[in-house]
Amino acid sequence: MEGGGAAYNPRTPEEVFRDFRGRRAGMVKALTTDVVKFYQLCDPGMLLFYGVFKMIFLSEKDNLCLYGIPNETWEVDLPAEEVPPELPEPALGINFARDGMDEKDWLSLVAVHSDAWLLAVAFYFGARFGFDKEARKRLFTMINNLPTIYEVVTGTVKKQSREKTPNLSSKISKPSSKSWCDSQHQTNASKAPSRHKDLLDESGEDEDEHGNTLCGACGDNYGGDEFWICCDVCELWFHGKCVKITPARAEHIKQYKCPSCSNKRARV
Repeated sequence: MEGGGAAYNPRTPEEVFRDFRGRRAGMVKALTTDVVKFYQLCDPGMLLFYGVFKMIFLSEKDNLCLYGIPNETWEVDLPAEEVPPELPEPALGINFARDGMDEKDWLSLVAVHSDAWLLAVAFYFGARFGFDKEARKRLFTMINNLPTIYEVVTGTVKKQSREKTPNLSSKISKPSSKSWCDSQHQTNASKAPSRHKDLLDESGEDEDEHGNTLCGACGDNYGGDEFWICCDVCELWFHGKCVKITPARAEHIKQYKCPSCSNKRARV
């Protein structure tokens, strides 16, 4: 395992959290927006290609692991050869269970093990660099403020968001408000029906509710002047950058389907 190793050695809770968040973002991409590629790479016995110079031949007995990398990317690779490894290792053999389980259940299982691995790596750094009780508590608090990968993959994030903001969907899930960005509120409002325009003009309510909305790809909260788009199938909201949709492109999309929903339709 090359990419799964630490690119640097974080020595403070804030640095460890940045490492955690980067690895987590990569693994979330593997299990959501890049799920088709991830599913194919976990086919037992297939040939894996990484770039031009690296390729790995696999047999049915090879254990594969999903690694999150600090730069918000991911890779499926063989486990580390050194003993003990540089970092805790993720679950081995995720490819073995793939064909014997329902795809949704398999992805959920990988997500659970990914969450466990991320915590193991984070607190490995904490132990290695002697974090005291307060430092460990600070690290856990920052981690706990993010939804788990399992919550993102299974849609629990969506349910939690609706529980926190019961009127959110009725305000921003209309076809006329498929995408939004704080810097474009006035433009969007002029195009939207008068009822929606009135809702946008309410005193700060939408801003507070938007802050509780979580991206269906990365799981992060809504932030000011960020472009978001809503899937018309699953009704999850996504950062435009997470699903590679720009405001200009969104203007020409009549019905948007997120990568996950598009992939489901394609496989059926």
